Amino acid sequence: MRKLMNEFKEFVMRGSVVDLAVGFIVGAAFSGIVTSLVNDILMPPFGLLLGKVDFSSLFISLSGQHYPSLAAAKAAGAATINYGLFINGLINFVIVALVLFLVIHSMSQLRRKKEAALAEATTKGCPFCYTDIPLKATRCPNCTSML
Repeated sequence: MRKLMNEFKEFVMRGSVVDLAVGFIVGAAFSGIVTSLVNDILMPPFGLLLGKVDFSSLFISLSGQHYPSLAAAKAAGAATINYGLFINGLINFVIVALVLFLVIHSMSQLRRKKEAALAEATTKGCPFCYTDIPLKATRCPNCTSML
């Protein structure tokens, strides 16, 4: 039992697991910010431009009765299709996906630049076969020419 607990402790304390946990927590907090951005900042002006529409209150009652608001329909227990909330959720998703893409893309570019700088500083080209070899090499490992 003690060995199992030690293995579990090692697993949890690995860098990748801790990084994943931190990423999950930051992602949840970021999702709340994006939801607020969409619901409280983006959608009101967008709804105003479309004729004073509040997207979060757009719904279709499946019972055939008319309800003045989504809250009234829910209070009456009516089945509804809440397409306005779906539109808000869709916009949330697009914003999160866009930000995630931009972060990953910028990290990828930084890594490529760093790898290119390291590759340039640690290698040279063989004058005979034009392959990259370490700077300290005295013989090409590809064509075996003396350098």
